[in-house]
Amino acid sequence: MKSQIEYEKKEKKQEQTDIDKKLDASVESEDAIPKSHGEILKQQIIEGQEIYDKNPLSLLLSSFTAGLEIGFSYLLLCTLYSFLYGKVAEDTIFKLMSFVYPVGFIMVILGQSILFTEQTSLLTLPVLNNKRTVVSLLKLWSLVILGNLFGGYLMAFIMVWIGPKLGIFDLRTIEAIAVHVSTYSIWVILVSAILAGWLMGLLSWLVAASKDTLSRIAIIFMITAVLAFAGLHHSIVGNVEVFSGLISSPKITWSAYVAFQSVALIGNALGGAVFVALLKYRAFVYDVK
Repeated sequence: MKSQIEYEKKEKKQEQTDIDKKLDASVESEDAIPKSHGEILKQQIIEGQEIYDKNPLSLLLSSFTAGLEIGFSYLLLCTLYSFLYGKVAEDTIFKLMSFVYPVGFIMVILGQSILFTEQTSLLTLPVLNNKRTVVSLLKLWSLVILGNLFGGYLMAFIMVWIGPKLGIFDLRTIEAIAVHVSTYSIWVILVSAILAGWLMGLLSWLVAASKDTLSRIAIIFMITAVLAFAGLHHSIVGNVEVFSGLISSPKITWSAYVAFQSVALIGNALGGAVFVALLKYRAFVYDVK
């Protein structure tokens, strides 16, 4: 029995050695040649490990900044809704929001702030590669989520105050968006959030595969516009949307907000970690064997 356990440990260690050798052999290709699967994976693992090595206060401030910056998407959503309300059908307005929804994501991702959903798969890969532990992953996720949420809370208070003051949207607009986002069953929000997390994890992978800023902007716009057009639930933008409704409308209760936010975070995490990080990593591992 003991020899069997030792043999399995040795096999696992050898497999990890083979994987690391294959990753080390993945040298970045020339500009004209698309990056290989191994090159992208290696870049993602290295970037993920760099985030683990950052000072916790730096991580918290960066994620707080991301929560603030993503609020500019919400500012544009509210402004567009208010501008078009009564001129076109409401369902058309929600589809047109997909054209302005990506703005905050472009600011966050190109500005290198840490957004939970964009980093979910990135931070999972070092764990899959046995460079970090699950406990360290959960601690890092908690720190990033905390920063993102509190940045979103501050932006929500600002938006609820500045919108009516500038006359660009009113509290009815905030309520309409919050109700539109949150009035689904828990299971619908969960599956929707999984799909959104999957798309955001794929966004991180595609951005790593691109080699210039314009390509990255196009990728960010494409993925996040799909997310908005389909009405999928993003936990960090959704946090600003629903929390703004919570502090300005009786139609959104604390229990509704907590239920929405919890399920959206779980769904986004599952989507990015399982459908992108795990599948992309295992595809590479099976190629090594």
